[in-house]
Order: sequence, then structure tokens, then C-alpha cells
Amino acid sequence: MLPLLVGSGPSCEDEHMAAVARLVTLVDVDGDVVDARSMSVSARHEVALVDGRRLVLLDGRGWGSSLGRSWVDEVPDGDSWREDVPNIWAVTSVEDIEETARVVVGPDEPFDGRSQEDMEADHWAYLAEVLRQQGVVVDARELERLPHDIVLSERLLARVGRDPGDAVSP
Repeated sequence: MLPLLVGSGPSCEDEHMAAVARLVTLVDVDGDVVDARSMSVSARHEVALVDGRRLVLLDGRGWGSSLGRSWVDEVPDGDSWREDVPNIWAVTSVEDIEETARVVVGPDEPFDGRSQEDMEADHWAYLAEVLRQQGVVVDARELERLPHDIVLSERLLARVGRDPGDAVSP
């Protein structure tokens, strides 16, 4: 696939052109891992330019997840809690994280009578405006067609799929 050429600067009439290659979402563990039953993950959505530069589209995104506690008897009480609840990282796959990362950076689900098409159009128009403010002009429809890579940090990859008894260092 050829890179998308877009104007760099306030208008497409500028001589200098930048090529937008792909979208990249960087995913990492958010904070220190304190409880094996919960996880917090951060995501930063960027556009990669052919010249190697990356521009931030969305920052401060992320999600959390936790495993509930279970009990031995039918009625929970202080003495019947099971302590062998699995480590959340052991039951979370790379595919789960990649799928959730794509959802977290949008487009959002429809609300207030809006259609999915409305939400998608607004999302891509917003991202195109974020790029325009950074000096790169690109059509929202073209931005939507770019490949989207999910990149997991080494720190996150070291935790995914671990058995409940494995040691996890921050």
C-alpha cells in the first residue's frame, strides 16, 4: 500500500508534503502492579509519518480490569473466600489487549440517537483536525483507511499469559 501524501502546514497548497503511513496505538502497563487480580493499561494513539516522525492523536486513554473474588460455599462470608483467584495477567491474552486498545481509541459507540456512521465520521474528522493543528492536513476519509498497528510495551508483554504463581516485577 502506498503512503498517503498530505499537505504539511496550514493548507494543502504548501510545497512541503508529508506522507502519513499508518496509525499506531502504543499500549503499556499503567502504574505499578500491586494486586494480581487487577490491571490498569494506558494507550496513546499516534500517526506515523513516512519520514519517521510520529504525531500524537489521542493521549491519556486506557482501561482497567479486575477479577472478582469467589467463595467456597454458596453464601460469601469472611471465612469462605477462596484465595486461589487467578492472576488477571494469566487470563488476559495479547489478542484481548489489542482488541480493547482498538476500541479505546475509537470511534465510540453511538449514543443519543446517533448512528454508527455519524460516530465514525465525527471521530475521523476530529483526528484530522488534531493533525491539522499540528501542521499536517489530511482528509478524514483517507485517515480512516490507514493501517492501524497496536504496539505492546515490553513491560506489558512480560506480564501477559503468566501463570498465577509466576512472579511479576513492576
